[in-house]
Amino acid sequence: MMRAAVPLALAALGELVTEKSGVLNLGVEGMMLTGAVAAFAATVSTGSMTFGLLAAMLAGMAMALLFGFLTLYLLTNQVATGLALTIFGIGLSAFVGQGFVGQTVEPMAAVSLGALSQIPLIGKLVFGQDPMVYLTLALTGVIWWFFARARAGLVVRAVGESPHAAHAIGYPVRLIRLGAVLFGGACCGLAGAYLSLVYTPMWVEGMTAGRGWIALALVVFATWRPWRALLGAWLFGGITIIQLHVQGMGVDLPSQVLSMLPYLATIVVLVLISRDSTRIRLNAPASIGKVFHPEG
Repeated sequence: MMRAAVPLALAALGELVTEKSGVLNLGVEGMMLTGAVAAFAATVSTGSMTFGLLAAMLAGMAMALLFGFLTLYLLTNQVATGLALTIFGIGLSAFVGQGFVGQTVEPMAAVSLGALSQIPLIGKLVFGQDPMVYLTLALTGVIWWFFARARAGLVVRAVGESPHAAHAIGYPVRLIRLGAVLFGGACCGLAGAYLSLVYTPMWVEGMTAGRGWIALALVVFATWRPWRALLGAWLFGGITIIQLHVQGMGVDLPSQVLSMLPYLATIVVLVLISRDSTRIRLNAPASIGKVFHPEG
């Protein structure tokens, strides 16, 4: 469950920071796929997983930079541009990954935390995971602290709530938003890298399988709170694992029905959340998805 939740949590946390700045980027799926193929190609070519992870972050940031330039400086529609970014990422990753189909890499090894790993029942389950699992936990705490305690986090929140007021007192709104978009792209790239290097250490076209859209739903589910995003990722990760175990137990259900469980859960959760529209309005950044122009 914890491993299945990592790509969802990383992508959701990146998108959460992006939306906190007032930008809606629907290109999460495309950035994840681009990061996945970049990580796999770099790892196969260099033999270094570290280079693979860096390549994934850079690829995700490059896609995010394209999105940021179009929406923040050319003032294109954020929804349409995000959808176009996803389509572009799907095609680009398929093209780049043609020569890597069928190849595999050695997955990232789990780390042992000494005596903690020897605790009965939960030792190996909780304290015997790969480093990316612990990175996700740490990143969740850092983002929470950033928005709750750091001055820079308050500035990002201010930009997301009232960009014109922030601009009036001297903050570079578009630059701050671009930084948040790039951070989101780096997180999505890492999420994709986890899929191709750790979770299923191979390249398969379209291997994100809609996880980018689930990550977008998680941000709303979490009402833009990092810890709730992590818990939501664990929830959906658990559903993903359950459907695999159910198939392994030989339950007489079509595999297609079991495979759709995570997406069905996404729809159900969104329907339940949408009933409390007041809470969503109170927690959502006021200017999310709206075009900002310094001159009015």
